[in-house]
Amino acid sequence: MQARYHRYLLDFKKPAGTSRGVLHQKETWFIILENEGKTGIGECGILRGLSADDRPDYEEKLHWACQNIHLGLAVLYRELVEFPSIQFGLEMAFQSLVAEHPFELFPSKFTQHQQGIPINGLIWMGDKTSMLAQIEEKLQSNFNCIKLKIGAIDFDKELELLAFIRAHYSAEQIEIRVDANGAFSSNDVLDKLNQLAEFKIHSIEQPIAKGQISEMKKVCTASPIPVALDEELIGVFSASEQENLLEQIRPHYIILKPSFVGGFKGSAQWIELAQKMNIAWWVTSALESNVGLNAIAQWTFLQNNLMPQGLGTGALYTNNFDSPLEVKNGQLFYTESPWNFKL
Repeated sequence: MQARYHRYLLDFKKPAGTSRGVLHQKETWFIILENEGKTGIGECGILRGLSADDRPDYEEKLHWACQNIHLGLAVLYRELVEFPSIQFGLEMAFQSLVAEHPFELFPSKFTQHQQGIPINGLIWMGDKTSMLAQIEEKLQSNFNCIKLKIGAIDFDKELELLAFIRAHYSAEQIEIRVDANGAFSSNDVLDKLNQLAEFKIHSIEQPIAKGQISEMKKVCTASPIPVALDEELIGVFSASEQENLLEQIRPHYIILKPSFVGGFKGSAQWIELAQKMNIAWWVTSALESNVGLNAIAQWTFLQNNLMPQGLGTGALYTNNFDSPLEVKNGQLFYTESPWNFKL
């Protein structure tokens, strides 16, 4: 078996605003396996400034993995515990290699064009005008769940956006999720959550920055809005550490980005622990190309989670790879369109 890796820069169609700044490009890496005439393709979806494996030796570890591909997935996965995006890329590549088609990793009613995956419509941070335009576009596209990234513009303006939605759509018509990306301080978080609660918010992701375990526990206990952990899960590798984190904080939800938590295996480990504590969950992509998004979507479909998932990021880039993935009426579908993967 031969293995190689390739760096690829994805260009955003429009600058993507987050609480950590504005993104113009997204770096990603591909692992290509070749064995007996077959090819396997995996994506290592690192997000600089956020991923646990954003380290100076990242490419060195990719090189090591390709040089030692003969060790097999189980050994490589174990050796790369601190590099969850590489773990995921390898999982994807090995699954792709043994699949009948390199991009149909998990055949199902989803890949057979019979069923879609409900997703949330993502509203990026920006000025009030741009965010309002995004909201109106999502509502016209028949989404019944939208997710707003908040915490970057004036909080009163964000409340005005929520008031606009609720003036036109009830909580039964449109589910609203908000994602603060840790932007609120522990001093004012409950005040802000009480103001947000007036708009019947489904949940808030990561209201305060990760690493404040006792403060986050207080927030989860007192919040009028269900709290979801996102960044809090990054860099928590062992099952015992994960269980301890969930037991201490007791969130209402956890959000799983396979590129951040060790792929399918890592996500399944978090799900098992969460279910023991009656903590719900959903899956979100981490700005991967259509290659990574495709793998995440196919795996997610098999988990039979009926909640809207965070998988609507495929149309963000000018140089993404043509794929069968298509968003229609608030769902992600796998159509009969062909793949066009060229590096």
